Parts: sequence; structure tokens; C-alpha cells
Amino acid sequence: MKATVLDLRRRMKDIVRALDQNESVTIFYRGKKKGILYPVSQIEQGRGSIREHPAVGMWRDREDMRDVEKYVRDLRKGRGHAV
Repeated sequence: MKATVLDLRRRMKDIVRALDQNESVTIFYRGKKKGILYPVSQIEQGRGSIREHPAVGMWRDREDMRDVEKYVRDLRKGRGHAV
């Protein structure tokens, strides 16, 4: 099924019905694909877990992010402290 962001608001019952029928729903915003909703049954049947996604752990080897609290503090300082 294809649905727009407006459909999410106005036709949620139809979208949920499509998910109940084991159908994925592609969400569009201004004509561009923004995401896909999958029924839980499809995810449980072998789509894998989030831990298997290639983006998980992609910055694991970055030395500047070893101390997360320090890294976030440095990000929040802003440009005025860089001088």
C-alpha cells in the first residue's frame, strides 16, 4: 500500500487494516518516499533485529568518541570556545 503523510492522519484505520493483512505500507511526503511500515509478523519472521543493521556500531573505532559525555559536552560548547 502507498500512503501520504496526510493519509496517516486521515486514513489511519485503512493503514492499520493493511498492516493487519500482512501488507507493508510505503509512506510518501511531497511525492518522495520517506519510509516503510512493516507488519510486526514480517519482522518477527526473519527481517532480523536492529543489531544486524549495518549502521549499528559504525563509529565504534573512533577514538574521539570513546568518552561519550566529553564528546557531547564539546559539541554543545559552540563555536565561541574554539578560538
